[in-house]
Amino acid sequence: MDFDLNFVRNQFPALQSPDLKDVAFFENAGGSYACRQVIDRLNRFYTERKMQPYWPTPASKLGGEEMDEARVRLSAMMGVAQDELSFGPSTTQNTYVLSQAFRQLLQPGDAIIVTNQDHEANSGPWRRLAEAGIEVREWRLTAETGHLDVNELQRLLDDNVSLVCFPHCSNVIGEINPVNEIVELVHNAGAYACVDGVSYAPHGLPNMTEIKADIYLFSTYKTYGPHQGLMIVRRALGEKLPNQGHHFNADTLYKRFTPAGPDHAQIAACAGIADYFDALYEHHFPDVADPVKRNDIVHNLMRSWETKLLQPLLNYVQNKNSLSLLGPADAITRAPTVAVKTQRSPSEITQELASLGLAVGGDDFYAVRPLAAMGLDPKVGVLRMSFVHYTSEAEVQRLMSALDDIL
Repeated sequence: MDFDLNFVRNQFPALQSPDLKDVAFFENAGGSYACRQVIDRLNRFYTERKMQPYWPTPASKLGGEEMDEARVRLSAMMGVAQDELSFGPSTTQNTYVLSQAFRQLLQPGDAIIVTNQDHEANSGPWRRLAEAGIEVREWRLTAETGHLDVNELQRLLDDNVSLVCFPHCSNVIGEINPVNEIVELVHNAGAYACVDGVSYAPHGLPNMTEIKADIYLFSTYKTYGPHQGLMIVRRALGEKLPNQGHHFNADTLYKRFTPAGPDHAQIAACAGIADYFDALYEHHFPDVADPVKRNDIVHNLMRSWETKLLQPLLNYVQNKNSLSLLGPADAITRAPTVAVKTQRSPSEITQELASLGLAVGGDDFYAVRPLAAMGLDPKVGVLRMSFVHYTSEAEVQRLMSALDDIL
């Protein structure tokens, strides 16, 4: 069925806000607009449920049920057990907590593999394990293209490797890595696989019945929700890792890697992400389907629209002498996160674009390692134009026209 952009945009109050309605938003990789369903749930929790959850008082009971609903529905969509999904304050902090669990599990001389394609959330915490005598090996990108060569990973794998951490796609290079192939390779080597999905999940939530990763992490504030980090840890690994939460919560899998009390309201509001994805499905497709199938269909619907808009922008960048594209030029193989090297200062360009009502980023985007590996100065940074499925063709055209005027 044809993608109904008007229906989609009507689900996002920011797009109707008087202060934002004339702004074309192209920094979605830093955080997307929240959908109406999430905002409504967050407002309801703070106005009607704001007390300690799970007690018999009706408001408290309902608050706890809404928190549980978020976990139940999102886990069903992605095809994991309910208690394999947990929430934390951010992906960076979730990764840090997991790294501390691995610090206790691993022994000096054990090895882990990280990439220099990741932004810092899925790199820095793991690299700190070197302080405990863990060998940290770097799977390095190809400097000319930013590509991660699977053959290079094979060279790094041996019996000492316990964990491999890599991104589903980079937040500046944008290339979608062959996750299933990489995870299979890692598992065949007897190691665990940790996938950073922060830059991929906004373009479609993962189907974890196909992605066999032991850990998958992303940020719900980039998937149209509140500022939380979502963490999937498979039971076989989660029960093996030392508990990082309160000792009396050690037997509850989704509490083992949440040391502090969770943000009740924001977790409850995450059920609004499931509401929104269900609304997308029901508006576009009449058939009934199970949650994983519905999620797959919505994923493909979003990706199809994004790909249609992305290819003209990639073609434009490729034909602009003053811009150098990071990552592949084929929209099928990448996310709509387009980072470019510029001849002028990226921050100056963003200022001029802002004056024209275009919100674009110019920075290192916590991707200091991949930028440096590609020969770019992180202090200068890159210009990043990122969008999601609520972006219109007219906005992309407006961006290209503005760049013509400025450059």
